[in-house]
Formats: sequence, structure tokens, C-alpha cells
Amino acid sequence: MPVLLGLYIIAYLDRVNVSFAQDSLEADLGFSGAVYGFGAGVFFIAYFLFEVPSNLALHKFGARKWIARIMLTWGLISACMVFVQGPLSFYAIRFLLGVAEAGFFPGMILYLSLWFPSRERARAVGFFMSAIAISYAIGAPLSAGIMSLFDGVWGLKDWQWLFVLEAIPAVLASGFVLFHLTDRPAEAKWLAADEKRWLVDRLEAEEETRLTRERHSIGDALKDRRVLAFGLLYFCMVVNVYGISFWIGEIVDKIDGVGGVGKGFVVAIPYATAIVGLVLLSRRSDRTGERKLHTAIPLAIAAVAFATSTIVSPVAAIAALAVGLFFLLGAHPVFWSMPAALLSGSAAAAGIALINSIGNLGGFAGPYLVGLMKDATGSTDAGLLVLAAILAFGSFLATRVAHDPALERPPKPRTRFVRPEVEAKPVPASTA
Repeated sequence: MPVLLGLYIIAYLDRVNVSFAQDSLEADLGFSGAVYGFGAGVFFIAYFLFEVPSNLALHKFGARKWIARIMLTWGLISACMVFVQGPLSFYAIRFLLGVAEAGFFPGMILYLSLWFPSRERARAVGFFMSAIAISYAIGAPLSAGIMSLFDGVWGLKDWQWLFVLEAIPAVLASGFVLFHLTDRPAEAKWLAADEKRWLVDRLEAEEETRLTRERHSIGDALKDRRVLAFGLLYFCMVVNVYGISFWIGEIVDKIDGVGGVGKGFVVAIPYATAIVGLVLLSRRSDRTGERKLHTAIPLAIAAVAFATSTIVSPVAAIAALAVGLFFLLGAHPVFWSMPAALLSGSAAAAGIALINSIGNLGGFAGPYLVGLMKDATGSTDAGLLVLAAILAFGSFLATRVAHDPALERPPKPRTRFVRPEVEAKPVPASTA
């Protein structure tokens, strides 16, 4: 899990570091809000087009090989941002970055479903997805520091150094993944034999339970209305994640007396708060076994918080965004536990990828929508209100999606496994 967390921090930082370079790109290249918003979001158009085939390739070739390929190509393409000279080159490289990274996140969700039983999966996904918040919490001040220290070195602009230096970890990590990641529990040399048997039997028993209820082909998964409903719900969530993420710097700019590095630390505050939400909400959902309300209620609270951020002072707006991101990001792992429990095999690979593809269109729509609103009104407030309304609809939709709690009840294990810390101790002869 720490390895997967590190990989997603690297991935997410390479995806959103353009938000930290926004001011410099607009100043050096003359980008308008709409140009920046379109370039930030076009990444997700490519992601949408190539997500399903990429995830099917991961299912076929294994996580180790395919994730290593993804990381190598996205690292190299991210570094190519140094060559951006205008809107067209900006759009092209952001699109290619989406092609390279397509399949990474749904591949990770699929990968976690091969290792964690259903009842423990939300906590695992929550730990993994805390990388979103961590990448902003550390990425904002780190990026601000890079841009401050390296501006003008060797004739390169601050934003050029940002993309070059933050691409290096992805390239290096691809080699680590190729040689050290384990595809399935049965291949894990670091698990004891009895632990391995217990985990494999538990996962196979859950798979058999799903198959006795319904069998899905890839085509069935892609046409399933339940999958499409999950995709629409995820769109409502993602449009807010990226609509906020790519424009939060603009909101922080309203606070007087905050410099470049200080701005990075202020941006980090809401995302540091969100880490707590990712952990607490997923743990509570796993403990109770309830999924729908643990998604719907947090989304409703987040919608109110985002709307509130538009009518209060800039400092209070940051606090409102912190509350909103606590609940919005906290609902993500709970959400993903539902479709992961519904599908199996290659259908799971296709279905999860389709849900993420539809949802990530929100990654295009959110930044572009806020950019258009800013150009039209001179403020991000109107865009944030629209995002809040979309999230409120998502809260309602979360109560209507398909979920069968019986699919997440632990089946009777076929192999007895007693953890060392709870093994019965022999009774001394004198006591007997």
C-alpha cells in the first residue's frame, strides 16, 4: 500500500501541477482563463478515449508491466511541457499526457480488488486515494519552491523547471514497479504460506458468490445501466474535484499579503484536511457495511460548503473549501467499493474503466466551465455555484445507484487462518 500511495502521489502531481504554473503560463504565454481551462481539461478527453482499452490491457498483461509502461510514458511526456510555446502546443501535450496516463487509476482500483476482500476494500481505496490530498498538501509548497528557486536558471522559465523536475520521479518509479510489484496474492513471496492460502481462498469465495448471482461479459458491463449510473454519479464528483483543484490558486489570490510560497501553503490546507476525511469516512463505511448514505450525505455537505465559499470572506472561503474537500474526497473510496463489488473478471476491468472514463469527463468540464465563467464575470464564484449544483444532483443520484450489501458479506473461508496475535495459548499444567 505505501508503494501504491507513492505512485499515485507522483501521478496526480504530474496531472495537476499545471494548476501551480497557471499564473506563469498566463503571464509568459498570454493564456486566457478559457485557454488555460481547456488545456487543463483536454487531458481528460484523452483519458476518456483510451481508458477502457488501457485497463483491459492491464488485466491481460498484469499490473506490474502495464503500470510501469504507463509511468514511463507519462513521465517523458510531462517533461515535454517545457517545449510549450502557445495554446496549440499546450493542448497537444496535455492531450498526449492523458493518452499516456489512461488506465492508471482504474487499473489501481482493479488491482486493489485482487488483493483486498470487499469488506476491507473501502479502507484500502481510501488509503490509496489519500494521495490526491497529499499531492496537493506537499505539491503546492514544493512546486512554489521549485518555481521560486529555479526561475531563470540555464535560461528556463520557472514553469519549465517545474514540469521537468516533477517528471523525473515517474520515470524512476517505472523501473521500481517493473521489478518489484507483485501482480496477485498467489505470487507474493513476502506472504507466509498460510496467509497466502487464506487470502486467496477468501477472494475466490467472493468471486464465486458474484458469479452465482450474475455473470458479466465485457459487452454486458459496457451496456449495463447500473454501470452508466455509476459513471454519471462519478462525473458529478469529479467535475467538482478538478473544478476546485485547477482554480483554487485563483481563490487564494484574493487573500491579501500572500506571496508565491505562502500561497502554496495556503492551498495545502484544504487538502491536508481532506486526508482525514478519506481515512475516517472509508473506515466508518467498512465498519457499518453501509455504502449509499456514506456517499450521498458527504456529497450533500460538500455541495453546501462549496456554495458557501462564494459568499464569505477569502479566508473563510478556504475554510469552507476545506470542509467541502473533507467530505467530497472522503466519499470517493466508499463510492468505488460499490462497482468493484458488483463486477468480476474482465467485466470488472471494462466496467471500472468505463465508470472512470465517464467520470473523468468532469475533469475536462470542471476547469473549462469555471474558466468560461471567470472570463464572462471576472470571478470564479459563478462557476463554483454551478459545480455545487451538479454535486447536489450527485448526492441524490448516490441514493439510487445499485448496491447489494450481501455481495460484501464475508463468505465462509475455505482455509482456516488464525492470526498469530490471537492464537490460543496453552494452559500451564499447574493451572489445569
